[in-house]
Amino acid sequence: MRKILMVGSGAREHALARALVDEGHLVVSAPGNAGTALLGLNASVAIDDIDGLVALAVREKVDLVVVGPELPLTLGLVDALAAKGVGAFGPTRAAAQLEGSKAFMKRFLVRHGIPTAACEIFDDADRAEAYIRAANRPLVVKADGLAAGKGVVVAQTTEEACAAVQSMMRERAFGDAGKTVIVEELLPGEEASFHVVCGGGRAIALAPAQDHKRIFDGDRGPNTGGMGAYAPASIVTPAVHEIVMRSVVAPTLAGMERENRPFAGVLFVGLMIDNGVPRVLEFNVRFGDPETTVLVPLYGGSWFELLSGVPQDDEGTRAGAALAVVMAAEGYPAKPRIGDVITGLEHPLAQGARVHHAGTKLDDEGHVVTAGGRVLTVAAYAATLADAASCAYEAVNRIQFRGEQHRRDIGHRGRGR
Repeated sequence: MRKILMVGSGAREHALARALVDEGHLVVSAPGNAGTALLGLNASVAIDDIDGLVALAVREKVDLVVVGPELPLTLGLVDALAAKGVGAFGPTRAAAQLEGSKAFMKRFLVRHGIPTAACEIFDDADRAEAYIRAANRPLVVKADGLAAGKGVVVAQTTEEACAAVQSMMRERAFGDAGKTVIVEELLPGEEASFHVVCGGGRAIALAPAQDHKRIFDGDRGPNTGGMGAYAPASIVTPAVHEIVMRSVVAPTLAGMERENRPFAGVLFVGLMIDNGVPRVLEFNVRFGDPETTVLVPLYGGSWFELLSGVPQDDEGTRAGAALAVVMAAEGYPAKPRIGDVITGLEHPLAQGARVHHAGTKLDDEGHVVTAGGRVLTVAAYAATLADAASCAYEAVNRIQFRGEQHRRDIGHRGRGR
C-alpha cells in the first residue's frame, strides 16, 4: 500500500484517484471535489499554491504526487517537489512549456520536422489582423498561453478571426495568455487524442480517444474544455499509430532531450488525421479531461506502476470500449451557474458505469452541489461502443440539477463506423 497525493479537482483526478484506491492505495486529493472526498482525504490547497502543495506532500509523507492539471506543471511543481526529494508524475517546468506556450510548441515542431499546420505568430494585434485579412480564408486563432481549453477559435470567416484577435489581444479575454496569438491554417480531417506515458526510456501508448469540444450536438457552438469522449477511436488505425510513434513521439522526446528539457510524464498529442496522415494540432503535458475517464478502464495494467514509472510489463489496452458524457452547469462555458443541489447520485449504477465528479462540493447541509462548469462526467465501459453509450446515457438520465446540459451524440463518429 502506497500513499499518493492527487493534485486537481476534475473528473480526471477523480478517475485516477479511484483507480489507485481500487488497487489498494491511499489517496490525498488537493483540493479535490465531493467525489474524491469519498475516497480519502481532501486537503484545501489550491493547484497554484506550489509551496502549499510541497508542504502537504512532505507532511503526509506521500510516495508519489500525481499532478493532474497543466497549471501547477507550468509553475514548476515537479521541480519544487524534486528539491524536497518527493517523486512526482509529470514534467518539469521547462518541459511543460510544450503546453504552457503554443508559440514555443509550434517553433519546436518546426525545428524538429514534426508534421503540423503552417502558422504565423503575432504579438501585435494590428499585424495579426492585417495577416488575416490578406489571407482571406478559414483560419484557427489560438491564445499562446493557458486558457483552460477555451483559447482556440476556429474561424470560418475573416470577421470571426479578427474578432478572436480583438477578444484575445485587445480585450484580454484570457489575460496574459492572449498577449501573443498563433494564426494557423485550418487542417482538414478528424481529431484524435493520443496519450503516451513517457520517462525512463519508455513510451507507452494508451488507447486512442476522441474528445468532443463543442458545447452542442453536431459539433456546434463554442469550444469547451470537453463535453465527452470515447475510446478506442478507430480513426487511429494501426498504421496511424505507428506513424505517430515514429514521426511525432520519438522526435519530440529526442528533441526535448537535446534541448535540455527531458520530458517525463504523459505526452498528450492532439492530432488531426486526414486520409490516414496525422499532423499535430497541439501538445498537452497532462492527461486529458474527459479522456482520462475512458482511458482508465481500458488500461490493462497497474495505474500506480504506470504513474510511478516502474510498470512490470506493458499491459496494453483491454478489449472493449468506453464512453463518457459530461454533465455541465447552466451557462457553461461562458458563465456557469453554481450552488445547485444534484439529485440522483444515490441511484445504483449498471455494471461498468462510473460517475466522476468535477465541479462539485458539499454544502453546509451535506448536499452535493454544483461548483464549476463541468459538473460530472458519467462514463461506462462495455464490450462495444454502442453498449458503453447506452450504459452511460442511462446513468446520465438518472441525475438531475437545475439547468443541466449535456450532449446526446457523444461517440457519434465511432458508432457510425
